[in-house]
Amino acid sequence: MRALHVVESAYRATLEEQDDTIVWLTQAMRGAGAAVDVLLRGNAVNYAVRGQDAHGLEFGDWKQTEPPRLEHDLARLIAKGASVYALGEDLEQRGLDSAALLEGVRPLPLPMLPGLLAGYERVWHW
Repeated sequence: MRALHVVESAYRATLEEQDDTIVWLTQAMRGAGAAVDVLLRGNAVNYAVRGQDAHGLEFGDWKQTEPPRLEHDLARLIAKGASVYALGEDLEQRGLDSAALLEGVRPLPLPMLPGLLAGYERVWHW
């Protein structure tokens, strides 16, 4: 069974868990042999931007000592053979072009979305 994880809620649990829960889940599923890919949309397209660094993040007296490294999490996912897409219109709305994206992330124009979804037996929206 081929599945697509659509990640739209960005930075969910990244302070507590140091990673995005769905990106982590997708890595674990790929590691167990599942054919799971990722589509980033909404604010989650920011995950695909190269050079992010959350070191130095502080809230009052609390300091984040283990910041999320979403760029590296996505790179590991791509290295495991997963396809990672970012919805083109959401990238454009945030002023991001393909030159800013991590190598291997594929921008997907909105008109191509139905065809992509049709290629999967399961689509899970997070």
